[in-house]
Amino acid sequence: MENKVIITVVGKDTVGIIAKICTYLADNRVNVLDITQTIVQGFFNMMMIVDINNSTCSFGDLQKNLESLGEDIGVQVKAQKEEIFEKMHRL
Repeated sequence: MENKVIITVVGKDTVGIIAKICTYLADNRVNVLDITQTIVQGFFNMMMIVDINNSTCSFGDLQKNLESLGEDIGVQVKAQKEEIFEKMHRL
């Protein structure tokens, strides 16, 4: 059973954003199911769908750690459970 989470990353484009986020996810056994990213006039936007079913950390820790990692690299990172994301965008 998949436990899907939507991760969004937004900020000024710099080298290594995808690598740092994906390294953190891999280190915590989070499986990337889908990823899309665009750069518009120097601004980076990425959305990932990941499976945290085999993750070595809780969802709450994942959220906090990704936000902290984002601050370190100068981007905003948010993680939401898929069912919350879908309900928010259904309204």
